[in-house]
Amino acid sequence: MGGSGSSPCASCKLLRRRCAKDCIFAPYFPPEDPQRFALVHKVFGASNVSKMLQEIPVEQRADAVSSLVYEANARIRDPVYGCVGAISFLQNQVSQLQMQLAVAQAEILSIQMQQDPMTTALLQNQIDFADEKSLLLATSNNFSNLQHYLNDFTANVIQDPLKRESLWT
Repeated sequence: MGGSGSSPCASCKLLRRRCAKDCIFAPYFPPEDPQRFALVHKVFGASNVSKMLQEIPVEQRADAVSSLVYEANARIRDPVYGCVGAISFLQNQVSQLQMQLAVAQAEILSIQMQQDPMTTALLQNQIDFADEKSLLLATSNNFSNLQHYLNDFTANVIQDPLKRESLWT
């Protein structure tokens, strides 16, 4: 039977058909893991998956099946956005973490400048005014403007109110 010897592949078993020797699904959907094909079949349909696999070179089919399984899992969890939803969620997390890092670095700089007035004087002479943080640091002799800026900045850090379930757990 379809490359696995005595048992039909997961596809043929689910579709209740005889598994031929040249079954296109057999190498990628073994009988030990029927849920894998069931997900792909539910989202894409066996006929569409068969057509996709036939159009792809044999050496790339395993990667294509892996991608189809991943996308099918994502579509089951998030029918509207699928993988794109997971990617968007992760990009938002990266963006939030970058903002938090910038705030932490600005706070560290503020503390260092408060502790060492000589550093403050040197920095004020060397800062290029490329962004508003630099301008704010250079123009504030007392640190009240900086503290006000940092408080406003941390208040504007966006938190995701809809915590999504991770695709990897």
